[in-house]
Amino acid sequence: MKIKYSLFVAAALFFTSCEKFLDRPQLTQANDETAWTTEDNVRLYARQYYTTFFPGYGLGFSTDGALLASYTFSDDVLYQGNQSQFTRSVPVSAIWSYTTVRSLNIMIDRIQTRMQDVLAPEAFNHWIGIGRFFRAMRYWDLVYAYGDVPYYDRPIDDTELDELYKKRTPRNEVMDAVYEDMKFAMENIRANDGAQTVNKFIAAGFISKIAMSEGSWQKYYYKNDERAKKFFELAVEAGEMVKSSGRYDIVTDYRSQFTSDNLAGNKDMVLYRQYDAALAIRHSILSIHNLSDNVTYGPTADLLKSYICTDGKVWQNSDSTKASDFTNVEMVKNRDSRFEATFHTNPTPKNRASFMYITKFLPRDVEARVAAGGSPGTEFSGANNVTDAPVLRYAEVLLNWIESKAELATLGGPAVTQADIDASINKIRNRPIAADAAAKGVKKTAAMNIGALPSDPDRDVTVSPLLWEIRRERRMEMTFEDSRLADLRRWSKLQYMDTEQNPDLLAGGWVNFPTEAPGELKATVSVVKLNGQIEVYNPSDPTSKDKMKGFYRYTLNKDRLPFYNQTNINPYLSPIGSNQINEYEAAGYTLDQTEGWPQN
Repeated sequence: MKIKYSLFVAAALFFTSCEKFLDRPQLTQANDETAWTTEDNVRLYARQYYTTFFPGYGLGFSTDGALLASYTFSDDVLYQGNQSQFTRSVPVSAIWSYTTVRSLNIMIDRIQTRMQDVLAPEAFNHWIGIGRFFRAMRYWDLVYAYGDVPYYDRPIDDTELDELYKKRTPRNEVMDAVYEDMKFAMENIRANDGAQTVNKFIAAGFISKIAMSEGSWQKYYYKNDERAKKFFELAVEAGEMVKSSGRYDIVTDYRSQFTSDNLAGNKDMVLYRQYDAALAIRHSILSIHNLSDNVTYGPTADLLKSYICTDGKVWQNSDSTKASDFTNVEMVKNRDSRFEATFHTNPTPKNRASFMYITKFLPRDVEARVAAGGSPGTEFSGANNVTDAPVLRYAEVLLNWIESKAELATLGGPAVTQADIDASINKIRNRPIAADAAAKGVKKTAAMNIGALPSDPDRDVTVSPLLWEIRRERRMEMTFEDSRLADLRRWSKLQYMDTEQNPDLLAGGWVNFPTEAPGELKATVSVVKLNGQIEVYNPSDPTSKDKMKGFYRYTLNKDRLPFYNQTNINPYLSPIGSNQINEYEAAGYTLDQTEGWPQN
């Protein structure tokens, strides 16, 4: 299913703006009288939400929410020097935005109160379902960030001060309303409303993610198994709706899903964003990741070590004689095919953080041209990129489904079967291998056998072997694409990002400096051996050069500041700004600070 974006100026004219606690944009009186008279008008109104919720690679030089650019804060990503940090104090000014919630409530209200005689019952329920689907997505964003948030299911007037300054609604109450919105959407959105619009299967795909995420929060953070089960069951139901539709499949090699100029008809795509130079709809993601420009962040050694070997075992006990060889050329041949599809084959100082360049989103022919000393070309410079962006892939839905099934099994549900694994993880592992990759020696990874799961000495012992391997599969599949940080939060595993506990977060790719990058040897270079020993290059020692073989570590890399188990810091939820708390108080109301943060 494709979505082709253009500038919907008419939709924008529905609003004026007002920056307050709820960011309350108002429909102009004239437009409000004429907007709700045809189905086409409702469709146009709903169109404004596509770029909000489905940013793809962004637009022009704007990369807010875009793949790769927005997913660089996690245990997957190393920065040169200072690491990205968690918030450690209450900001002066920060609060949620309700602009989207208000406009969605207007949409739902106007359809309900003005269009019952305009729309046929099927169309009426469809558009209410679309409004409630987007509202569920927006409230999930708010709850993910803040926990308890004020809940509104109708437009609020400027004079309703008690509502405008209402207390935060408990998370469970908000998510019960979100649950009902999601159920209504799955039951009422059309199976097909045209090639460029949300249908029930697209909605179900996103619902599988939201419901799985809330189930995880309830199980691991709030310790409420009953509520966790409710949402995991919905995630499984949504995933099965997508699976049983017969519309989607795993048929495309991994990298081609991210580098195609035309994803139309691609069965791996549940939803994608189309770019078109002729319509001036372009992006700039590849211009900063084209193998020509320097970048200062790259993969951590922790991420690289997590890739499964092609025999389906972890590197520590793989049957491959080269499993402990972390040079790129050997990892390409001995690791899951997604490794080769994600990173440039050779170490390069163009990635100043880890010497491993991310090429997952770069077409192979462009990578080869730049590696040979050529230019990436105009199309891959500036805001001229036109590769289509996956927004929701079938592989992600399958991973949502299998993870939710495995979680339900821990809560009294049926056990995961080999057939379940075959229909999800093994289906993904069996995707085609690109010809260029096969020429390098890349092979498909062996199928996962639920009766013989990998024995990983690095497994978190609080996580079952099955869930550990499902999480590994998600990490390999969704690297730099979906939010690894969001996964760590919902699993209550932010401690994985503590650099003092996990020094592999401060090292990058394996580099044999004497043969692969002798010109890069300088006093700021060190390498980390497999046993954890750090070797720092010493220019005055003639024997030092020969020791520089290991995971590259910039000597000035600093530990992440403490954030876990710190007083008055909750890295799982965002604090409200002190100014906003004071403004509530000045108006005679109380705005409670987010759980785990000081009120004043």
